[in-house]
Amino acid sequence: MKIASWNVNSIRARLPIVTDWLASRRPEILLLQELKCEADAFPAEPFAALDYQAVVVGQKSYNGVAMLVRRPLAIERPLLALPGDEADAQARYLEATVAGLRVATLYLPNGNPVDSDKYPYKLRWMARLRAHAAGLLAQERPVVLGGDYNIIPEPEDVHDPEGWRNDALFRLESRKAYRALLHLGLTEAYRALHPAVPGQPPAYTFWDYQAGCWPRNLGLRIDHFLLSPQAADRLESCTIDRQPRGLDRASDHTPVVLVLRD
Repeated sequence: MKIASWNVNSIRARLPIVTDWLASRRPEILLLQELKCEADAFPAEPFAALDYQAVVVGQKSYNGVAMLVRRPLAIERPLLALPGDEADAQARYLEATVAGLRVATLYLPNGNPVDSDKYPYKLRWMARLRAHAAGLLAQERPVVLGGDYNIIPEPEDVHDPEGWRNDALFRLESRKAYRALLHLGLTEAYRALHPAVPGQPPAYTFWDYQAGCWPRNLGLRIDHFLLSPQAADRLESCTIDRQPRGLDRASDHTPVVLVLRD
């Protein structure tokens, strides 16, 4: 089972890049974030032509998540919002069962600037995610939580740790909230297979459009897969596909690809 996650930073702007990538890589599931369109405006037809069905949680101009599943697999019991705050209208979470896996695509709040209400919202959202993940883990089933977490877990996951020290993505409170997720018993797939070793090339999933970050490889690793023990037992590979980031009109993120044994 191949599952990919990709913050596309506007699905309509990146549509040819995404469909070309799907046609060549053919994951069973593609998790998308930052669609920047309402569900009715999501371009489902080009994906249907590639045998992918879509479930979309959209929002005009901002946020938005989707799950593309290759037929004949079925999408069962979709959950269209993160529980815990019925007043939260931001389109950031989608979860469903596919081939016995409970899979979620999530777009965690950025949280900047930290002296605004955006940072407390980020931390509250993470607390809700932890509570929901605890409930999923209690079911003792394979669970995959993939997406743009907007969290830099460790200094080796950012090109300039000191420069990012007070950013919402790297502040101590943010990283503590992320570690609280891991302490539930979740496994971070990429680092489980690729531990950080001094002297090795850095592994990033995001490069800003500004200041030549892509050609200079000044990036961040903020897109992650977290797995329940039952999913982690099936972990075969987790890789970062840098190729799409180098294309013209690319997203500032690149796909992360997870493979689970059947």
